[in-house]
Amino acid sequence: MEFGAKTRRYQKSAVPGMPRRAMALAAHLVAGLGLACSVQAQQLASLDPTLAPMSTAVPAAQISEAVIQAREAYDRKQQAKLDTALQAAQGDPLQIYVEYWWLRSRLAQRAPLPEEQASEFLKRYPGTFLADRILRDWVLAEVRLGNYSKALQLDVHQVNDAQVQCARIEAAQATGQAVNASEALAAHRPGNACWSMMNRLVSAGIVQNAHLTTLLRDAIEVNELPQARRYARYLFDAERLKTYDAILKEPMQWLALQPRPAASALDRELVLIALARLARKDRDVGDTYLRDQWAAHLPKTDLAWLRSQFALIAALNLDPRAHDWYREAGLEARIAPYNQAWRVRAALRQPTIDWGWVMGAIDAMPADEREADNWIYWRARGQAAQGQTQAAQAAYARIADRFGFYGQLAAEELGRTIAPPQRAAPVSPQELAEAQSHPGLRRAVSLFHQGWRREAVPEWNFSLRGMNDRQLLAAAEYARQEGIYDRVVNTSELTQGQFDFNQRYIAPFEGRVTAQARQIDLDPAWVYGLIRQESRFVSNARSTVGASGLMQLMPATARWVARKIGMSDFHPSKVNDFDVNTLLGTNYLNMVLTDLGGSQVLASAGYNAGPGRSVRWRASLTHRVEGAIFAETIPFTETRDYVQKVLSNAVYYAALFSGQPQSLKTRLGYIEPSTQTTVALP
Repeated sequence: MEFGAKTRRYQKSAVPGMPRRAMALAAHLVAGLGLACSVQAQQLASLDPTLAPMSTAVPAAQISEAVIQAREAYDRKQQAKLDTALQAAQGDPLQIYVEYWWLRSRLAQRAPLPEEQASEFLKRYPGTFLADRILRDWVLAEVRLGNYSKALQLDVHQVNDAQVQCARIEAAQATGQAVNASEALAAHRPGNACWSMMNRLVSAGIVQNAHLTTLLRDAIEVNELPQARRYARYLFDAERLKTYDAILKEPMQWLALQPRPAASALDRELVLIALARLARKDRDVGDTYLRDQWAAHLPKTDLAWLRSQFALIAALNLDPRAHDWYREAGLEARIAPYNQAWRVRAALRQPTIDWGWVMGAIDAMPADEREADNWIYWRARGQAAQGQTQAAQAAYARIADRFGFYGQLAAEELGRTIAPPQRAAPVSPQELAEAQSHPGLRRAVSLFHQGWRREAVPEWNFSLRGMNDRQLLAAAEYARQEGIYDRVVNTSELTQGQFDFNQRYIAPFEGRVTAQARQIDLDPAWVYGLIRQESRFVSNARSTVGASGLMQLMPATARWVARKIGMSDFHPSKVNDFDVNTLLGTNYLNMVLTDLGGSQVLASAGYNAGPGRSVRWRASLTHRVEGAIFAETIPFTETRDYVQKVLSNAVYYAALFSGQPQSLKTRLGYIEPSTQTTVALP
């Protein structure tokens, strides 16, 4: 099941701290690395002189004890200590952070708000990330305290935040302005300000039962039960709310006692929720019960929605009957975008793909959803299968110059091979100096070197706003020289017309990863592609589930692999050590690859979600499928995205390392069904 499921190894991009590294470790691909370079040249590359002009910039500031104490006081909500730290940090290069923490702590209090100090902060630090955050918090605080007119006076046109949008909509309604329900619902995201807005708009009758019914169904559909209950509280009275809670636990027990048809619209809504929950119990029993006991008593639109619920749960369990349920529901069924995506995926897993249905299901998606690269690609495949060659070629051409998974596949459908684009001119000394003198970037570098990624990542990212391609390339080079490899990748990926794949697909650590991979006959390009996705080359990255290091090893997995390869001196404290982590990680990856028949698709999925899951997903197949279809229909969103990015990364690394054009299709191959359902790997 996908909803609420966590992969073992999935981590967010803002991984924890990273200390300063000597520049000797910051190896880069040789200047002008094109399709004529050799593997040996890449392995032996040191710093590229054309990409790394001599820096004359003053080093980023070291963080003072006053700032360290201020952060600690802020985290511990020690206002008196924070007041003291504010005085001690006067004149510090990072004084802005101490002021920010002080203001945030004050804005979180009931009253009085530090309006004068907040206004001075915005004047003193215009255009900075922290000014943006203070303005956000200020608006939220004013609305929270009922100061609606003041909240509307604050200029937040550049603050991109859903909670601020919700707060301003609430303030507008509270001050007598007309508020549109559709606009409010489009802005709504889980969060205190948005729920406060919903409370007001429901009470005012602006958000009505028809809206709430749709919201409740969508939340039930994707198993977002905390959100669903909030909508249920708006929709149902106290007695029906008790019934709703009981339904989620034992739907069949309640349904057996209900009259047919339901006595009222709200009672019918409870019936629909109960019937939908049967899909998560026993699909066969639930489907039979629905057909025999309720189908004749429900409107066709409601019955179509219920069929789609059974279809979704079947699809997430890779049950081939999912497609039949979707077809029974029809393309007109009103379902959430997430379910619409699985309607297409279920069709792609059929032995004989009905490309007309695939195209129709994609066309039924909201416009912004069907414009995603994956659906443009699969719709084009449908057009090609139906003989609409010119239309298919035009659709492929729309995404073939994009550098992701589906851009690569589209390029191959047009007869191209995959190679890096022409490399942009090297960053000049002047461009680098400008990046190194950028106040926001300099602050971020100081924060990175302190290991404060919580502050460093958003500071860096905000500082990139409005930069052109040359400035972005220079900022990426600044990050490379500072050993902040994840920002090298993320920054270089933002360029639109000038590209440097030696940045985007940086291969640091002076060939040591390649050497480790080659010792066990593992493809270095795939290993680099995996590390790029796992940790972005942050050697002490730690995920929210406990995976560590460049290759994001779980502690138990690290111990198991160490025993298997005879590493007698292994200790958990060594897991972030570069050599230990890559030795264990590459060996484990090789074991997974071997047990999964040499498929990089299956092994990448297994490395992320656990090899046992990958084996079971393969066992669910009824026929041979394209590797691209298998990757697109992985039930876990995180793993699906992970596999596609790892394989896409590997293609570019292979092109850079070998100097030869590559094929993603060849790397994906085909996945054959197997009766194997278990694996002797952690």
